[in-house]
Amino acid sequence: MTTLSLVSDVGGTNTRVGLAEGGQVRTDTVSRFRNADHDGLGAIYAAYLRNRGDPDCDGACIAMAGPVLDGVGRLTNRGWTFDRDELAAVTGARRCAILNDLQAQGHAVPYLPPDSLHDLVPGPDGGEYSARLVIGVGTGFNAVPVFRTETGQYVPSCEAGHATFPVLSDDDLSLARFVERHHGFPGIEDVLSGRGLERVYAWASGGATSLPSTEIMAAIAAGQDPVARRTADAFCGALGRVAGDLCLVHLPFGGVYLIGGMANAMRPHLVRHGFAEAFRTKGRFSDFMSRFAVRVVEDDYAALAGCAHHVEGLLAL
Repeated sequence: MTTLSLVSDVGGTNTRVGLAEGGQVRTDTVSRFRNADHDGLGAIYAAYLRNRGDPDCDGACIAMAGPVLDGVGRLTNRGWTFDRDELAAVTGARRCAILNDLQAQGHAVPYLPPDSLHDLVPGPDGGEYSARLVIGVGTGFNAVPVFRTETGQYVPSCEAGHATFPVLSDDDLSLARFVERHHGFPGIEDVLSGRGLERVYAWASGGATSLPSTEIMAAIAAGQDPVARRTADAFCGALGRVAGDLCLVHLPFGGVYLIGGMANAMRPHLVRHGFAEAFRTKGRFSDFMSRFAVRVVEDDYAALAGCAHHVEGLLAL
């Protein structure tokens, strides 16, 4: 029998909800809700199910933009918490799961349509059980490995964006000190994110100018502003260096997948501003870095698809 599951992608501003049949998202069922219009996720899911005629759900899986521990998720930008028991109560599902949003993206990687992938750094595809690495660059920064084994697929929860920003050059040190003065600690996310891009631009201007990220991206695309060029060089080089470091930690011979709004916005500029060189420049391991391909993912339904495939696996147990 075909299973029916509720799947959801929960962001700080909006929550998307849909239904999946047999592990496949039915895109025609996806609805978007403004979080500010509701008291919590339970109210959102109750309203969605009511509008869909209260279908019987076998499973439910949601991806939250925040930390998840022991089946309890906390939405970072709103302070909402939600757990598996609440999800089961509102959906009636017998199998429920709560994932970090990047975990959900990781579960989607093996099933991404080819036309959603844009090659950035060439490399081999790897084998059936080769690890993959998903790096999210958007409002924040995070990275998760995806392990495919004979016993199933595993995507551990991580908070990689809170690690210390790596310093290699004098400019790196200057940028780290600038971020530290303004934010108390030079974390990777403080540089490699939408808000991070604004900090990099402020640093590149000597602290004299600040712009919103949309205007910075427009200036980078125009190619006339020297501060914007310096910003792009610093951002793309740092992203390449961090991605390369993470490859040496997780050995993702199945490839690296960049996702998120900032990753896609920067995609046309990454190689031109030093991403590939910084990614591969690892001293005596530089030749080894050719084992890792890097692709940018452009798929608006990836988190929902990851939820669908994950809960389908749980229902099969």
